[in-house]
Amino acid sequence: MNSDARRTTTRRTTARRAAAVLLSGALLLAGCSAPAKEQSPAESEGATGGATNAEGAPKGFEEFYGQSLEWKDCEDGFECATASAPQSWHDADAGTIELALVRTRAEGKKKTGSLLVNPGGPGGSGIDFVRSASGTFGEPLRKSFDIVGFDPRGVGGSTPVTCFDDARKDESLSKDFATDDAGLKAMAAEARAWGEACAENTGELLGQVDTQSAARDMDMLRAVLGDEQLHYLGYSYGTQLGATYAGLFPDRAGRLVLDGAIDTSLSADEVSEGQAVGFENALRAYVADCQAGAECPLTGSVDDGMKQVRAVLDEAYEHPFPTSDPNRDVTQTLAFYGVAVTLYDEGSWPLLTQALDEAITERKGDMLLYLADFYNDRNSDGSFSTNSSEGFRAVNCLDDRGATDADTMRAEAADIEKAAPTVGRFFSYGGASCADWPYPEVEKEFDLHAKGAPPIVVVGTTNDPATPYVWAEGLADTLDSGVLVSYEGEGHTAYGRSNDCVAGAVEDYLVDGTVPEDGLTC
Repeated sequence: MNSDARRTTTRRTTARRAAAVLLSGALLLAGCSAPAKEQSPAESEGATGGATNAEGAPKGFEEFYGQSLEWKDCEDGFECATASAPQSWHDADAGTIELALVRTRAEGKKKTGSLLVNPGGPGGSGIDFVRSASGTFGEPLRKSFDIVGFDPRGVGGSTPVTCFDDARKDESLSKDFATDDAGLKAMAAEARAWGEACAENTGELLGQVDTQSAARDMDMLRAVLGDEQLHYLGYSYGTQLGATYAGLFPDRAGRLVLDGAIDTSLSADEVSEGQAVGFENALRAYVADCQAGAECPLTGSVDDGMKQVRAVLDEAYEHPFPTSDPNRDVTQTLAFYGVAVTLYDEGSWPLLTQALDEAITERKGDMLLYLADFYNDRNSDGSFSTNSSEGFRAVNCLDDRGATDADTMRAEAADIEKAAPTVGRFFSYGGASCADWPYPEVEKEFDLHAKGAPPIVVVGTTNDPATPYVWAEGLADTLDSGVLVSYEGEGHTAYGRSNDCVAGAVEDYLVDGTVPEDGLTC
C-alpha cells in the first residue's frame, strides 16, 4: 500500500471525468449578485482588459489588484495571460509568483462578466480543464460569460511545486508498504524524501500553496478581470476552494456553484473514512452491473464479487502482475489506482471489467497499468504531463494533515477497513505523507458558514465515490446560504455529465441569478 492512496479527488477535464486524480484528505440578496462592472468597447474587444484600480486590495497589495492583463491568442480560439501574485498574502515583500490563465470569450452580445472555474484537486489544472472540457459548459454559460480557467499557485503553468525527477516520482507512486512497524518506518522515510525534495526544488513557495492563499488569489483575479463580485463554478476540491473564498470574502461572492462537494467542517481523517465508504459503494454498484452482463469475470453474489476484487488487489501485493513491459509490474498500489480511476464515471466500467478479466484469467496487468498511468498522468516515455501529485501533497499538508502518530493511524485504519472492507486500506495512513512536512499547517482564517454571502448552490450525486453525497448535504448545511441540488446517479460530480435538470438549475442560477429550490432532486 502506498500512503498516497488516501486522496481527495480532482476533476480536470471532460475526457478525464473517469480519471480525476484522488488526492489526500484533506477541503442574501434574493438570488442575485451585483452585475459585473461594465467594460468599454475598447476594453471588451482588445488584447488587454481587467481592473486598473486597486479597490478592495489588502493594504500593501494594491499593485497586484490594480494590474492589467495582456491577453494573447494561444491557439484554437483561446486567449492566454499571466497574472502576478504575491508569494505570501501576509508579507508583501516576500516576492512574487505567476498565475497562468486561459479564457474563452462570451459568445453572446450581452456579457454578464467572467466565470472562474476550477476542476478540483488540489493539483488540477484549470487551464487544461477549459481547453479540454469546453463542451462541459452549456450554451447559456458560453453566451453570458468569459469562461476563465487558471492554474492555482503551485500547479501546472503557474509557478509550480517541483519535487522528484520523473524516474524517482514513478518509483514512489508504485511503492507498496506494509503496516507493521517496519512498514510504517519505510512509509515515513519515503514521505520525508518527498518533503525534502519539494523544499529543495520549490523553495519558500512550498509553505504558501494552501487553499486560503489560492482563494485570496481568486479575489485578486476577480478584481483584475473587472468584476465586482466573483462568479464561480468549482468541482470536487474546487468546492472547498469556493467555500473558502466565500468564507473569506462573503461580500464579494457572486453566484457560486459547488459541484461534488467536500464538507469543509470535516477533518482530514473523517474525509478519509467517508471517501473509503464512497468508493466501496461505487465498487458494489459496478460489481452488480458487471454480474448482470454476459462476460463478467466476477462470479456468485455481489459480496462474492467484492471479495474477488479484493483478492486481485491482495495478489498484486504478494506477487505483482507482470505486463508487456519487463521493467514494470503492477504493484498493489498501481492495481488500486487502476480500479479506482474507473469508478468516477459509469461509462468507464467496461474498462474495469477488461482489466479484472485480464488479471483473473491471464494473471496479467497491462490494462490495470494503463489505467493507473492514466490516473497518475504518466506518459508512455516515463514522463508526467502534470504536477498534480506534487500539488495535492503540498496543499493538503498545509491545509490539514490529519493524525500522524502510528497508534492513532492504526486505530483509524481499523475503523476505515471495517466500514469499507474491500478498499478501506487504501484510505488509511494518509497522515504519514505529511508527518515530517517542511512547513506547518496553516491557521484557518475563514468563516466556515460564509455569513453574509448570497445563495451558494451545492450539487451532490447520490453515489459519488470521491465526494460522497452526505458531504454535499453537510456543506449545504454548514453554509448559511447553502442551497442543495441532488442528482440521483452514479459517478463523480453532476453538471456537464448528468441531465437537463441539473444543467438547468446550474445555468439558470449562474446566468440569471434564479435560485433553485433547496432540496431539488434531479
